Amino acid sequence: MKLSALVAPDSFKGTYSAREVAAAIAEGLRAGGVDAVEMPVADGGEGTMDALLATLEGRLFAAEVSDPLGNPVQASFALLGDGTTAFVECAQASGMNLVPEEDIDAIAASTRGTGELMVAACEAGATTILVGVGGSATTDGGAGAVAAVQEAGVRPRIEVVCDVRTPFEDAPKVFAPQKGATPEQVDELEQRQRELAEAAPKDPRGVPMTGAAGGLSGGLWAHLGAKLVPGAPYVLDRLGFDDALRSASFVVTGEGRLDRQTLAGKIVGEVATRARQSGVRCHAVVGGRELDDFEARILDLETVTEAGDADAFTAAGRELAERALG
Repeated sequence: MKLSALVAPDSFKGTYSAREVAAAIAEGLRAGGVDAVEMPVADGGEGTMDALLATLEGRLFAAEVSDPLGNPVQASFALLGDGTTAFVECAQASGMNLVPEEDIDAIAASTRGTGELMVAACEAGATTILVGVGGSATTDGGAGAVAAVQEAGVRPRIEVVCDVRTPFEDAPKVFAPQKGATPEQVDELEQRQRELAEAAPKDPRGVPMTGAAGGLSGGLWAHLGAKLVPGAPYVLDRLGFDDALRSASFVVTGEGRLDRQTLAGKIVGEVATRARQSGVRCHAVVGGRELDDFEARILDLETVTEAGDADAFTAAGRELAERALG
């Protein structure tokens, strides 16, 4: 019986999409004599919409919305399945990639465009909206997005797919420096978060996952009744990962960096845990590695291969095929 591998990587942020990484690794596996099933995955951040559409039925729609600094930008959302569930990716409207480095403004950056994209999804027929958070340029506590949705008068059921567990009050000090904030601006943002929390119908402080995307998740939770769900397990469940895993001889996962966040539920950690529970060997292909050997063993990864481009991904796949076939 021919061996079969399930190839389930996340994106290598800023370089390769999950779909591209999966295709390259699978090419190497097949060249080495192992069948490969490609299942690009994500953790709720950038690339989640692409990963869902790669496996599930759905259609992309475009809308003109506000970028983080209020300029018009074309953004996409997806209608999944029967057309009543939409996936809105925060990074499409409020992402760091939309702001030139010289224009980054941690104080002014707003999630209003994400809210406008949610409204556009409702106008296209969605009654349930899944919001993927991650990669935002914002630390506005979701104020912009909440205002846009409330002003439009729409009331969708909202689930926020979160890529971190950070609570609302910690978002400025954890994430704002990555978005260009100075120490003085972090202090200002922390004060603004306190004021937003105190004025909200429900206080998001201390609640896990409310700090994702600079508090966007917390704003949607506090004002619009959104449900917050951990991204990696949510996406894997939605894609039917466990069923695919049962048919695999081994699994190959990966992401741009193997670090301590991986231990806290990022894609590689979640895939490795499920593989261990199912008695399936798990290998990782990563762009870089910060975990030491002991920490990697906690994940129960059989091998960790560093690879930085498509040729290296393919070579890693071929090496894993040769290893599996002995």
